[in-house]
Amino acid sequence: MAEVAFLGMGVMGYPMAGHLKAKGGHRLRVYNRTKTKAAQWVAEHGGSAAASPREAAEGCDFVFACVGNDDDLRGVALGAEGAFAGMKSGAIFIDNTTASAQVARELHAEAAKHGVHFIDAPVSGGQAGAQNGALTVMCGGDSEPYAKAEPVIAAYARACRLMGGPGAGQLTKMVNQICIAGLVQGLAEGLQFAAKAGLDAADVVAVISKGAAQSWQMDNRFKTMIAGQFEFGFAVDWMRKDLAICLDEARRNGAHLPATALVDQFYSQVQKMGGGRWDSSSLIALLQNK
Repeated sequence: MAEVAFLGMGVMGYPMAGHLKAKGGHRLRVYNRTKTKAAQWVAEHGGSAAASPREAAEGCDFVFACVGNDDDLRGVALGAEGAFAGMKSGAIFIDNTTASAQVARELHAEAAKHGVHFIDAPVSGGQAGAQNGALTVMCGGDSEPYAKAEPVIAAYARACRLMGGPGAGQLTKMVNQICIAGLVQGLAEGLQFAAKAGLDAADVVAVISKGAAQSWQMDNRFKTMIAGQFEFGFAVDWMRKDLAICLDEARRNGAHLPATALVDQFYSQVQKMGGGRWDSSSLIALLQNK
C-alpha cells in the first residue's frame, strides 16, 4: 500500500484512480480543477480531495496525472501550487497525459531539481480501457524509478513497458496514433467500398477480420461506422490534438508522415461538420456524405 495522488478526474483519470484505490489498495488523494468532480470521486471511492496539486502531492510516494495537454501538465506540475513543490524527496511523478516529448524532457529535468522523479507514461485503450483497467502504458524515464512505479501502474494496465529515456513514452504514443489514423481511414474506405459494391459490409468484416486485415478498430468500430453512430469514444478533437503533436515532432526529427497529414485534414473536415466530439471512427461520415 502506498500514498498516492491523482491529478485530473477526466474520462480517463477518474476510472484509473478508481483502480489504484480498489485493485491496488492504495490510499488516494485526488485533485481536479473542477472541484465537484474530485468530490464525486471521493464520494464513490473514498480517499480525500485536495484544493491544489501541491496539497494532493504532499507526503505521497507516487503522483499520477492525466490532464489535457502540455500547458495543463505544466500547470499541475510546476509553480508554487504545483505538485513538484509538494512532493517529498525521491517521490515519483507518473504522467499519463498524451503530451509532447519536449514537455516530458522539460519536466524530467525540472523534477530532478526538486529531488523527485518524472516518468512520461501515456496510455492507449481509450475510455473503455480505463474503465476496465486494461490500458497499454508506454513509459519514458529512468529505469530505477520506473521499476518502483510499474507494480503500481499495473492496477489499471494490461501492459506496461519502459521504452527508453525521458520522452520515449510520448514518442511511442505518437507511433500508436500515427498507426491508428491510417487504420481508421483504411477501414472507412473499405466499408464504403463494400456498400457501393452491393456487399453486406457486416458479412465482409466477418470474413476479412479473420485474416491479415484484422485490427482493433475493425473489431470494435465497424458496426457503429456502418450505422453512422459516433456519439461516444475518442473524440475527433482529441485525435487532432494528438496528430498535431505527431506532425510537430516529425518536423523536428525529419520523419515523413504524408498519410498522417492527409488524415489530419480529413479530421478537420469532420470538425467542420460539427463532429468535433464524435468518435475518431467518424472519418467514414465524410465518405457517406459524398
